[in-house]
Amino acid sequence: MSEQRVALVTGSSSGIGAAVARRLAAAGIRVVVNSARSVEAGQALAAELPDARYIQADVSDETQATGLVAAAVEAYGRLDILVNCAGTTRFIPHDDLDAASPDVWRHLYDVNVIGVWQTITAAVPHLRANGAGCVVNISSQAGVRPGGSSIPYAVSKAAVNHMTKLLAKTLGPGIRVNAVAPGFIDTPWFDGVEGADEAKAHVAGAVPMRRVGRPEDIAQAVFDLAHAAYITGEVLLVDGGGHLLS
Repeated sequence: MSEQRVALVTGSSSGIGAAVARRLAAAGIRVVVNSARSVEAGQALAAELPDARYIQADVSDETQATGLVAAAVEAYGRLDILVNCAGTTRFIPHDDLDAASPDVWRHLYDVNVIGVWQTITAAVPHLRANGAGCVVNISSQAGVRPGGSSIPYAVSKAAVNHMTKLLAKTLGPGIRVNAVAPGFIDTPWFDGVEGADEAKAHVAGAVPMRRVGRPEDIAQAVFDLAHAAYITGEVLLVDGGGHLLS
């Protein structure tokens, strides 16, 4: 078995996930790129990185999530790092309770919560095999403070935060589990969203760092947690100090 470490980054064809894949690959880690739909973008990213693979899978589907992990291990013979970037949202004003229908809740939970659970549980035996596996979940500031693109989205990310802590207690010492909770990050998620430019300008003028975040900011935080051997159960806010605002 090769000693070169292997990372599976779900939802990594663009945005935060792509930045994470690039940051890990730059450190000599072999990366499995994944997406549910954006196949061409995922294949292009894998071709850009040294010794990377692309595997299409929808993590909200149990069979596909399990197959994704199995295919990653089959490709490289090991798995050391799992980064759960796959996620989705709906932009719904918080006071529009009717629009936050049960179907919206189910869809967001299937991807953002159950998808994370399914990839982690499938990965555990492989992460444990090397004695120092780690999981980094991409959460959101909305899971810590009462905000975000919709109430179902925010609650799903709060669930990810709590799952992170529970699994850190359960899976240690062989596997560390942490989360990164981004604030407003300038990604394709906001392309064409009404009011996004105004929100971006507001955040840039309000947070102590006086700018919105970039995918590379989150990628660096993920990289740091993946290499912090004595940190587990943490939810790291990466929001330019936005959590300090009243």
